[in-house]
Order: sequence, then C-alpha cells, then structure tokens
Amino acid sequence: MATQKVGGEVDSLCTRCKLSLAHTILAMVGPKIARVRCNTCGGEHAFRGKAGVTDRPTKAATAKAARAGTPRAEKVVISFDDQLAGKDIASAPKYSPKDTYRVDQVIHHPTFGVGLVTAVRGDKVDLTFRSDTKTLVHGRGGEPVDRPAFNPPSNKRSGPADKPMADPPPDMDTDTDLGMDLEAASESSPPSGD
Repeated sequence: MATQKVGGEVDSLCTRCKLSLAHTILAMVGPKIARVRCNTCGGEHAFRGKAGVTDRPTKAATAKAARAGTPRAEKVVISFDDQLAGKDIASAPKYSPKDTYRVDQVIHHPTFGVGLVTAVRGDKVDLTFRSDTKTLVHGRGGEPVDRPAFNPPSNKRSGPADKPMADPPPDMDTDTDLGMDLEAASESSPPSGD
C-alpha cells in the first residue's frame, strides 16, 4: 500500500453522498488520515474507511486476548464414590419433601438412588447423585391442607356465577313448575311485530 499524505487521494465513505467515493486528504494525525473532502460533492468530513472496516479491535478479539492472558484454574473432579467415602449409607433416610436436610447428609431417593446434599438454599437442596445433580424441595412439612369436598353440579336452576342467586318464589319448588311457568308466559305474551 502506498504511503498517504495530505493532498493525496483515498477512498472514503462520504457522509453526504452515502457512498464510498474518491476523497482528497486534508489533514493527517501521524500516519492516520483525519479529514477528507469528497471529490464529487465537495463536502468535508472526518475520514471514514470502507464500510465495516475499523481500526478498533472487535469485542471478541479483546475478550479473547483477555482470556488468553489469565491462567485457568484446573477443575478438581472428585468422584461420587470418593464423596460418599466415610458416610453411613445404610442409615440414609428416604427422601421426603417434608423433611429438612443439611449439607453433607446422605439421602436415599426412590427414583434417583443414593445422593449427597451439596447445598441448601431456603426450601431447596441440591442433591448430587451418581449420574447428575438435582434440585429438590425440603422442609415443606406441617399439617396436611384440608381440601374442600367435591360437590357435583346440582339439577336445580342457578343464576350467573358472578351474581348472587335470588330466592325463588315460595310456590315454585321444582324445575317442572319453572318450565311450565315459562311456557305459559310465552303463550300469553303478544306476538312481536315482525
């Protein structure tokens, strides 16, 4: 690439034309071009290289350089059997969401098998099993919640769900009385003027 100097020509992105056109170099700061004039429209502006080309390093490049400079700590992998060594597996309690557990306690889960409590967070525990780690609840004991009895829908006529039901007149006790009164009312009403 030829060295560029003031008065020379360079391709730059023109801010007025919105195109990459030939420009005359007006000012330089060290080896970098600072200001240019468009040879087509005559507009002066800061030098902008071709679209998509910058002299700044990308975020990915700076992050990669930062990662390369820091030494990585090696992960220490302890096998599941080594974690359970010295623990009394035979007396491990069965898992129950009602019971409360503590760190380094051995639990027997009916589905996942033997597990070790590795963390306790509020009402949840992290249990490490042979295959993976699961987050389960604990400490949800207490009295069982009474559920309302199931009432099947009745055959009686009811009103809208959002309004209280009005008391029926004393002479209408059954659905058949209500049905006959509706038929009688429709026969006695005058016909519409259609």
